[in-house]
Amino acid sequence: MSTSLSALALALLLPAAAQTPAAAQTAAPAQTSAPHHYTVHIKDFAFDPSTIRIHTGDSVTFVNEDDEAHTASAADKSFDSAGLDTHDTWTHRFTRAGKFAYVCTLHPWMKGVVIVTDPAKATP
Repeated sequence: MSTSLSALALALLLPAAAQTPAAAQTAAPAQTSAPHHYTVHIKDFAFDPSTIRIHTGDSVTFVNEDDEAHTASAADKSFDSAGLDTHDTWTHRFTRAGKFAYVCTLHPWMKGVVIVTDPAKATP
């Protein structure tokens, strides 16, 4: 009887053992990082930080902490917050790589830059 139990156990284990190498060869899906969220403060008639580096898919929220209205308007017209009153916020998600210069259209000396890189196109 122990011989037949051993044979049965061996018969049950062999198919599982034969499948293990194939399962081990299956590639795991690539890990992608979740989009990040950044904040640019508008205070004392300046953008802080004035330059920010992010990745495609990330978003930036502009927060007006001044007593005056401001905008965050891209020089290439790719985004425009319209007027932001005191304590207003506006968020933009950057979907393409590039260097995006922006200004406050109400106070054109206020300038900033968002530098967006695509991590999928980065060289190792």
